[in-house]
Amino acid sequence: MTSSLDALPKIGAPATRALNGAGYTTLRQLAGVPRADLAKLHGLGPRALGILQAALEEHDLGLG
Repeated sequence: MTSSLDALPKIGAPATRALNGAGYTTLRQLAGVPRADLAKLHGLGPRALGILQAALEEHDLGLG
C-alpha cells in the first residue's frame, strides 16, 4: 500500500500534533526537510521519523 502525499501517515497523535503545530499537514511538505529539524519537535521521535522517511521513499522522496 502506498501512502498518499496529501496526508500524513499514521504516526501517533503527539507526532501528528507536533507536525501540524509546525505547519506540516501533508507528507509532500516534509520532502527535503532536514531530519534534525523535525527531531527537535516535541513529540516527534525516532519511530515517527522512520515512518515518515519510509512513506516518503515510497514516492522516491526523503527527508533532508
